[in-house]
Amino acid sequence: QVQLQESGPGLVKPSQTLTLTCTVSGGSITTSGYYWHLIRQPPGKGLEWVGRIGAPGDTVYSSSLKSRISISRDNDKNTVSLQMNNLKPEDTAVYYCHLDPRPAGIPEWGQGTQVTVSS
Repeated sequence: QVQLQESGPGLVKPSQTLTLTCTVSGGSITTSGYYWHLIRQPPGKGLEWVGRIGAPGDTVYSSSLKSRISISRDNDKNTVSLQMNNLKPEDTAVYYCHLDPRPAGIPEWGQGTQVTVSS
């Protein structure tokens, strides 16, 4: 079973840069057909898709965030990372890592990590 564990700084000041890491165990991030998504949920709101990286390393980003974000991976560490620049208070959310295996497989979620943007 693939397991995902998010880690981040918790509290970040406005205009700073967030680096959030998703550590994967029980499977390789380069497995063909695996898509790794970053999704967030602001307080009191629904889930918002941030972006994803595929097994070949291809990335797709939310149109509203793409000017500020980058998703990358470290094959040796088996991690996926989100970098978000110029943080704003509205970026405050629980950030989740999600595995979407295609064409079939068991989707998995991390437990999420809280990111609060505040001075």
